[in-house]
Parts: sequence; C-alpha cells; structure tokens
Amino acid sequence: MNPPDYAGLARALLPEAALVLGALLVLGLDLLFFRKHSRESRLRSAVAIGALAVVAAIGLNLRVGDAGSVFGGVLVLDPLAVAARVGVLLLTLLTFGVATGTAPLRHPAEYIAIILFATVGFTLMAAAQQLLLVFLALELASLSLYVLVGFDHARPESAEAALKYFLFGGMSAAFLLFGFSLLYGLTGSIDLPAIGAVLAKHDPQPLLLVALTMVLVAFGFKAAAAPFHLWAPDAYQGAPTPSAALLASGSKLAGLTLFVRLLWPGLGSVAGHINPKYISPGWLPVVVLLAVASLLVGNFAALAQTNIRRLLAYSAIAHAGVMLVGVMIAGSAGFAPLFYYAATYGISTVGAFGVIAVLEGRGGCQRITDLAGLHRRSPLLAGCLLVFVLSLAGIPPLAGFFGKFYIFADALSIGGATGEIGGATGPVGRVAVLAILLSAVAFYYYLAVLKQALVAPPAEGAAPVRVPLAAALTLVVAAVLLVLLGLFPTVLINGF
Repeated sequence: MNPPDYAGLARALLPEAALVLGALLVLGLDLLFFRKHSRESRLRSAVAIGALAVVAAIGLNLRVGDAGSVFGGVLVLDPLAVAARVGVLLLTLLTFGVATGTAPLRHPAEYIAIILFATVGFTLMAAAQQLLLVFLALELASLSLYVLVGFDHARPESAEAALKYFLFGGMSAAFLLFGFSLLYGLTGSIDLPAIGAVLAKHDPQPLLLVALTMVLVAFGFKAAAAPFHLWAPDAYQGAPTPSAALLASGSKLAGLTLFVRLLWPGLGSVAGHINPKYISPGWLPVVVLLAVASLLVGNFAALAQTNIRRLLAYSAIAHAGVMLVGVMIAGSAGFAPLFYYAATYGISTVGAFGVIAVLEGRGGCQRITDLAGLHRRSPLLAGCLLVFVLSLAGIPPLAGFFGKFYIFADALSIGGATGEIGGATGPVGRVAVLAILLSAVAFYYYLAVLKQALVAPPAEGAAPVRVPLAAALTLVVAAVLLVLLGLFPTVLINGF
C-alpha cells in the first residue's frame, strides 16, 4: 500500500491556498491600515487584493494542470476540473468588477473575503471525487452564499432573501447528506468511481431509488430547477448585486460540474430510461421532468415580471432547464457543450447585473422601466446591456447562440427525438425541441428589457450616468468575451 501523497495534495490545493491567503490578507490589512478610511477606499483596496489572489489562483491552477487523481482519488484534476476552476475564478474576477460599480456595503473587506471563501468552495466542487469532499465543498460555498445574500443590513429584502435561501438550503443539505449516506451503505465506498463500479454489477434496489431521489432533490435546489426554484426570485431580488451575480454565475458553473461528475462517472449505470413504451427506474426520467418544468415555469413566469432582478431569476430557471439537457447528453456528447453554455451564460449574467449595479449606485434600478432612456443616459451601459441580453436570448453571432446550438444539436443527434444517452433511451430530443420553441417566449421578455433601454425616452429629469472606470472595464471585457467566444467557439469546445 502506497503512503499518502501529501505533497501531491498540497500542489493540487495551491489555488485554494492562494484564495484563502488572499481573504486573510484582505481582512488583516483592512483591520490594520484601512479601517479608518472611507468605505469606497476600503472597497477598492479589498477588491485589488482579492483580484490579485484570484489571478494567482488562476496561474497556479494552470501550472498544476491535468495531474489526474490526487491523494487516493479524493480530488481529480482532469481537463474538466481545470477548465471549471479557471471559469469559476474568471467569473469571480468579473464579480469583483461589478462590486466596484455599486454603493459600498457597511463592511466591504469582510464582503470581499467571503466572496473568496465562496470561490474556494466552487473550485473544490469542480475537482471533488469523494462524497465527503463533495458535501464539504458544497456546504462551504453554500454557507458563504447565505451570508453574501443577506449582507446588506440596510435593506429588509436582503434579510428576507437570506432567510428563505438558508431555510431551503439547510433542507436541501439534509436531503443530500441522507442520500449520500444511503449510497455509502449500498456500495461501501465514498469514491465516485468505486460507487459506479459496484452499482454497475447489480440491478437498482428500492433503497437506491430513495438515495437517487434525495440527491436529485438537493441538486434541483442548487440549480434553481423547478419545482425547487421558489427561493431564487427572492434571493436575486434581495441580495446585494455582486452577490446575485456570483450566485447566478460561478455557483451554477461549479454546481453543474459537480452534478455531471456525480451522475455519469458515479451513477451512470443507474440512469434508467424512458420512452413511449415503458419507463425504467433511474435518475434520467427525473432529470427530464426537472428540465421540462424549469423550461415552462422559467419562461412563462418571466413574462409577468416587472422587476428586472426577478426577471433575471426566472430567466435563470429557464436556462437551468437547458443546462439539464446538457447534463443528460454529457454521458455521450461529453461535458464541453454544457461547460461552454454555463460559462458564457455566467459571463452574460454577471454583465447584466453589472449594469444594474452601476444604475443602482446612481439612482436605483429595480423595475424594468427604470432602464428607460439608458441609450441617452449612458451609451456605454446601453451597448453592453444589448450584448448581454442578446447573448442570453441566444442571438448570433454572440456566444449565447452557440451555447444553445451545441447543446440542442447534440441532443437531437443522439437518437433523434428519443435520445440514446449512454445506453439509456430518453426523450432528450423532445426536451430540446421544447426548449427551442420556448426560446421565442424568452426572446419576447428580453426584447421588453431592450425596448426600455434602447427605444423608450428617459424619464423627466433623469441625469446622465457616470460609470466608474473599474466597472466600465469589467462590462467591456465581458461584452468582448461574449463576442469573441461567439466568433471562435471552438476555443472552449475543443479544449476537452
């Protein structure tokens, strides 16, 4: 028996170490040197230190690279983990840029430090390969997000959103831990490859179906998939804008990476199948139902929204339905289409929240009508918002179009309307057709946003909007990334 490779584990965790060190530096330097400065100055200093920590983590992640299984399989550094970690870190950088555009909170250094701790949870989620580490990483990220959502003490909506998010999150954690305990009892292992090998030798047992139900309920909450979505609109509306941006972007990318790794390498042999003749028990039929429900609830509920944040929340639920299609085809088509979609969706969402953050810091932006006349008040914000919204709507040549194209094309090509998924037959093609049809509904409510920003006249007395330099650079970089990734999508697609 080989001794534990602690040196290999330390190398693999260098990016996380950089983030933790950055968070401690943010807190320590603020306490020692910046406590008596203005909130704006403290926020700028904290963002600068946090950004350096994230850049260092990106460099260390690329240096460690594709190291394979680490410390007996506790972590796995494959191309998927490396790409997801870099993606999460880049989305965190964009979130820092969004934070510079909004009014500073009461404790700016603590806020930035908690964002870094949440990012540690995201990066661990991307590489976790044992159930224990999966749960610990997920809860580290979740606990950080609970605090971030309720960080704005001056707004009752923030406290209400945090309470709802915490209550739903605590229940989902209980479901997940119970499901994991059943999986361990059935297989005698917490390693995902070992669990997959044991389950492949036996027919599904009733207790296994209970475990799958528990796990899918928990991940349905984490992905804000209907019918486990009820926390999302309130959390998006009440949270500070950078918190909402991180919740909608980095959290989703890391969670989907973990979900795919759990379902296919770990539970792929018990996917089950569904077709017009019969249904075989497994997780695939449940994911199909979650995807259909998310597409219907997200798109049609978004039509009735007048609050821009709640519209983005229901839009996120609809996008979760498309991402679940990517989860279903990952066993045959690979993770590349889903990663491309989740990463570009994250950039678009952070950018949209960035525009909201700048407007909130200079007069407020809650209702969709608050965007009226943005093309006159700030052409830069209006142009960036145009790119973000059109990418979310899936309009070419932006990255959002190719994200949907790759997922739908693979879904329709894998067995057509019935869908041959890793040996399990399911109606993935039909779900893809439904998603394509509902894209017309999505285009309608996205156009309502653009109509206010680009066509409607500004309200009487509306002043021009001054965009802080850091926020302006963040929004321009995000918009340029969406254009470049749309023109050259193979940069990400061929990276796996």
